[in-house]
Amino acid sequence: MHLLKIEEVANRTGLTKRAIRYYEDIGLISAPERTQGNIRLYSEDDIAKINKIILAKEVLGFSLAELQQYMEFQTAIEQQKSEYHTTEDLEARKSKLVDMAKILQKEKEMIDTKISRMEQFKEELTGYEIRIKKALDKLQD
Repeated sequence: MHLLKIEEVANRTGLTKRAIRYYEDIGLISAPERTQGNIRLYSEDDIAKINKIILAKEVLGFSLAELQQYMEFQTAIEQQKSEYHTTEDLEARKSKLVDMAKILQKEKEMIDTKISRMEQFKEELTGYEIRIKKALDKLQD
């Protein structure tokens, strides 16, 4: 498995080295492997996780607290999936699926809240736009 130094991760993700270390400090990403000289080494899975965080931040406009919650949900889902695949007990598998559905519902609610806020903001801007157009029309008459 090929491991990358923090400089390479920064280049591939567009984050600064400081941001990557900060994400580690606040628990958004797990502490990576380290060399004997204490140099951080990141896997492709680490980069995929960082890119998922960047996407959630950019597309959904998540704050750091929301990103932490989102990543906790992602970790919980992965854990439930892993446990689902390693058990043969049908009741336990059903329970894992129910747990995953609950977590997904919480994630969707979080995103719905963010979308609702964005729609409110857009409506406010549309109201300003309408008032400006009306004022321009009056000035042209």
